[in-house]
Amino acid sequence: MNRVFVLGKTGQALMPCHPARARQLLQSKKARVKRLYPFTIQLTQRSDGYIQPVELKFDPGSKQTGVGLVLHGKNRLSAIYAAVLTHRGQEIKSNLDSRRMIRRARRNRKTRYRQERFLNRVRSKHKGWLAPSVHSRVDNIVEWSKRFMRLSHVDFITVESVKFDMQKMESAAVEGLEYQRGTLFDYEVKEYLLEKYHYSCVYCGIKNVPFEKEHVVPRSRGGSNRISNLVLSCRSCNEKKDNLPIEEFLKDNPALLKKIKAQLKSSLKDAAAVNITRKQIVKELSDLNVPVLTGIGAETKYNRVSQGYGKEHYIDALCAGTTGTKVYIPSKLKPLLIKKERRNNRQMCLVDKYGFPRGKAKGSKIVHGFKTGDIVKAVVLKGKKKGVYKGKVAVRSSGSFNINVKQGRIEGIGWKNCVMLHRFDGYSYTY
Repeated sequence: MNRVFVLGKTGQALMPCHPARARQLLQSKKARVKRLYPFTIQLTQRSDGYIQPVELKFDPGSKQTGVGLVLHGKNRLSAIYAAVLTHRGQEIKSNLDSRRMIRRARRNRKTRYRQERFLNRVRSKHKGWLAPSVHSRVDNIVEWSKRFMRLSHVDFITVESVKFDMQKMESAAVEGLEYQRGTLFDYEVKEYLLEKYHYSCVYCGIKNVPFEKEHVVPRSRGGSNRISNLVLSCRSCNEKKDNLPIEEFLKDNPALLKKIKAQLKSSLKDAAAVNITRKQIVKELSDLNVPVLTGIGAETKYNRVSQGYGKEHYIDALCAGTTGTKVYIPSKLKPLLIKKERRNNRQMCLVDKYGFPRGKAKGSKIVHGFKTGDIVKAVVLKGKKKGVYKGKVAVRSSGSFNINVKQGRIEGIGWKNCVMLHRFDGYSYTY
């Protein structure tokens, strides 16, 4: 399980402690709860303590990023905290596309035609500009670096600098001036296939076995080594398929055939997002006045496999870099699942399927000290909704709130019955 972050009486970061020790401090009134996610306590009597080196580690990804804290003890390196950070890059892109479509339609209706210009583009004015959907991934990692540095004594940061060779993925035959080393000249195609197909055979779904590159259209039938013609398979399925066309091999399983063909046509946008952000992440982390180390994907995989750990984002983070060669990861370590959420929704009123307003315009953002996204505890003593509820709150200006719990949505809870547990900070948390 994750350690509990500890702050001194005056707010400085101390060494994280075991949850059992945190319970003792809370029961004896020597500490109070400072923050619910990540769970943090603050001592009420002591301001200092014994400090050991702590390393913050990241495994950046397009959709999810693994996070880990490693304690550099006297005898061994131990994982004391793990988290998985989910980005909202695709959601941002969808919102921007929707806004662009609406803007263009409005200007088409309201204004005369004007020829497009390209001298006023943001990307041409600002060197190093990144698209908002891409930059949000960088911002999330940098923000959580700052948070963990406030909660623990971080001495240095390690980032896995994953590289995907886009040219090699498209055509294995490129070379010389045509190749120009690309973005990732030393990254094997098989590594990309392992990531793309989630370390499982596309035909039978088996995991944790030796995998092979398999040609969808066999080489004997004119198939190429392009990434669009390669999948991941186990030895057994590869031998069964032999040189059969995939349509003939999967004629009894049309659903799987359709799924594999869809995956073959999938774009390389996730790999591109990782390639674009990897240098920017290291650059912005270096501005935090903490030494930043980098590692490669092949090194991370070697460290993880040699120590017998499974494939998880947070495990990849803990095994990244030179310090990941011998790191102890407790079997009970359960990562905190962090998901980036939208902070503001500027839509003034909900509409029906025809685009006409339904309901009134949006009221105030904060109602009686609560805002949508806060985690609250509601105690209802009487009535049909009698009970205790804990979850996210959705506020209304009338003071009648909705609370999302595991069983569903509880509507019509008065604000006087609610107690604040955790203020919305742009992220949602689960275990």
